[in-house]
Amino acid sequence: MSTYHNPVLLKQSVDDLVTNQDGIYVDCTFGGGGHSQEILDRLSVNGKLYAFDQDLDALNNTIDDERFTLINQNFRFLENSLLMYGVVAVDGVLADLGVSSHQFDEAARGFSTRNNAPLDMRMNVMQSLDAKKVINEYEEEALADIFYYYGELREARKLARDIVHHRKIKSINTTEDLKKLFSFLPPHKVNKFYAQLFQAIRIEVNQELDVLKEMLVQSYNVLKPGGRLVVISYHSLEDRLVKRFLKNGMFEGEPQRDIYGNYAKAFELVKSKAIIPDDKEIEENSRARSAKMRTGIKL
Repeated sequence: MSTYHNPVLLKQSVDDLVTNQDGIYVDCTFGGGGHSQEILDRLSVNGKLYAFDQDLDALNNTIDDERFTLINQNFRFLENSLLMYGVVAVDGVLADLGVSSHQFDEAARGFSTRNNAPLDMRMNVMQSLDAKKVINEYEEEALADIFYYYGELREARKLARDIVHHRKIKSINTTEDLKKLFSFLPPHKVNKFYAQLFQAIRIEVNQELDVLKEMLVQSYNVLKPGGRLVVISYHSLEDRLVKRFLKNGMFEGEPQRDIYGNYAKAFELVKSKAIIPDDKEIEENSRARSAKMRTGIKL
């Protein structure tokens, strides 16, 4: 399991999550099973853990434990999937939103900027939308919006225009085809630029922000009062959504306030600021460097 994915903020997240050893818990992002195994280690024989992962590769990591159930579904179907198992309320929900090390390291998946691979980036290989379709078929304006809002690239309009121009001449089929379009970039900007570009495409392919919103709302619905929601995010787009939802149960706009200016809170924050990995963890696992963990207790 450790070669598949090195779980980030393992002890801190499970410390925050598990408050009832006989409780029912959910791991929304099973991956290599690191967080799930740690949760099971904290539960009694009466406890129960349901884990979600849409990636077929993750099924190979299933844990042989009668307290454990792995559901091969996107966590956007959290509420209905749990209902199928007769579960209507849980004690805690954990979501580690990072792309797994396995997905980055499997060159053919097209997640990494390091390898030449087909433009894919699908977390669920059964879905039809992939990165190749986004790059070669989306309208210029839609591409520009993706690059600007999901990659936070200021030159989004020009990037979209360049891609549309080049694909008229030749289809853009691989990660290397895409990178070659921007070979003029100065060396000191290359890594950050490609990271932002690939992030933007990946978010669109997997509808990650929409899926995150659905998961957060459904987590609130299934949590018992006093139940805990623990989310580990890896970029500002995710963290802003999580932070705002834990604050007032909304993603945009302002909550209704009473005559005194108070509003009904959805969660009580365990800590006012996000928890981040320490230097030792970042040294051992470089992919932890951008992680932020927030925990809310349902009111």
